[in-house]
Amino acid sequence: MDLQNGRLPQDSGHSRLNELGYKQELKRDLSVLSNFAFSFSIISVLTGITTLYNTGLNFGGPVVLVYGWLVVGVFTMAVGLSMAEICSSYPTSGGLYYWSAKLAGHNWAPFASWITGWYNIIGQWAVTTSINFSLAQLIQVIVLLSTGGNNGGGYNASKYIVLAIHGSILLVLAIINSLPISWLSFFGQLAAAWNILGVFFLMICIPIVAKERASAEFVFTHFKTDNEAGISSKPYIFLIGLLMSQYTLTGFDASAHMSEETKSADINGPKGIISSIGISIIVGWGYLLGITFTVTDISHLLSPDNDAGGYAIAEIFYQAFKSRFGNGTGGIICLLVVAVAIFFCAMSSLTSNSRMVYAFSRDGAMPLSSLWHRVNQNEVPIYAVWLSAFIAFCMALTSLGSIVAFQAMTSIAVIGLYIAYALPIFFRVTLARKSFVPGPFNLGRYGVVVGWIAVLWVVTISVLFSLPVAYPVTDQTLNYSPVAVCGLFIIVVSYWIVNARYWFKGPITNFGTQGDV
Repeated sequence: MDLQNGRLPQDSGHSRLNELGYKQELKRDLSVLSNFAFSFSIISVLTGITTLYNTGLNFGGPVVLVYGWLVVGVFTMAVGLSMAEICSSYPTSGGLYYWSAKLAGHNWAPFASWITGWYNIIGQWAVTTSINFSLAQLIQVIVLLSTGGNNGGGYNASKYIVLAIHGSILLVLAIINSLPISWLSFFGQLAAAWNILGVFFLMICIPIVAKERASAEFVFTHFKTDNEAGISSKPYIFLIGLLMSQYTLTGFDASAHMSEETKSADINGPKGIISSIGISIIVGWGYLLGITFTVTDISHLLSPDNDAGGYAIAEIFYQAFKSRFGNGTGGIICLLVVAVAIFFCAMSSLTSNSRMVYAFSRDGAMPLSSLWHRVNQNEVPIYAVWLSAFIAFCMALTSLGSIVAFQAMTSIAVIGLYIAYALPIFFRVTLARKSFVPGPFNLGRYGVVVGWIAVLWVVTISVLFSLPVAYPVTDQTLNYSPVAVCGLFIIVVSYWIVNARYWFKGPITNFGTQGDV
């Protein structure tokens, strides 16, 4: 990777943004560490692994958890490297949809920008909803364990209480995101430190406290084939089990969306993307190993009749301390460490959301665009912040009707967002293969090869996560992910054909030039 010999000069953030046709409206105050912190906090291995550990444990067990993480990590890094190369050339808050417009060529630019932008923004809203709702669910489990557990008369909150917790957290997050970027920078760095230290604390503490530990042979070789999903094929089980890893390693586009607030964004934005993925892979694997070495009875951990109501990692933490000290208070404290990490993750996700809304509305792509891209006296897109929080609350309302519907909606968080990641990369290795002008950070001659690997991986996981996860297939076991993703495609394309193609010409520079891509 060539950091110094790219054909574009290493411009300051302001001048590079001006070259792309935008004037500086947001305060450029973030260092490379702060930029990294936002993406790292959204990836948040404590959030993703804790939330979906049950999935990996049920589909394949230790082998899928340990090796699946590394497989997904390698291919996710390919996606990240390709995105970083493009980010270096076009460091704007619009990120993915702006990249698509620039790389698809003049004729295709408006449609490419439109489809990428909507998949990106709705995928981000789904991510924020999913993260925040998972925090509400964890708080429910913490309350359950604190009041005696599932088998001791503990308080099990209703779905309405969980939704109220979800809404309360969003209110707090929106208030925090209304603060000046200097405050968000501080919280972002605090979040990154909390995630790293939290991982190391838990991966050391839990195995030490646990009285029973699994053998290395179990952790590195045991493949769980029995499940209640009616699936016996080992390759199929392994592939389904990858969902936990892929769900976790998502959200690193935040470094691109924060680029207009990052110093020397054409270098520091790419660094933020790559470092957040790389460090997450390393610390996440350590966390997985530490926790999996305490797994001795998979069936008990997955049972809805255990003290944590089937929440595997919560049961691991609780029982580790209860078996050692006679009560599970220490385990509840460990769960609070995770809860704080998820809170920071949701905070950073909402920040990234709001910057995408700001940029997309600045280009006139959203209803009431003139409102959503306004910034307040602190140079914060305040209306975009509160819109994103409101939508994240509305998306969670589906949980009241059917958990199947809610899961279908949140599936867009992985498939939809990765489609948005892949589109500009696809345009870069096809339509713009010869015309792409790299920035200070570039992959040189390997750019096209890495790009194709990234695109093919996204195609693979899009198909994979659309397959049935239980048999026989019924209305309650059907995987509605393809329905949700294809439904979104139909809506977005239909609106384009009927209306948007007549007025949306792609990114609008705020120096007055429209659709100049």
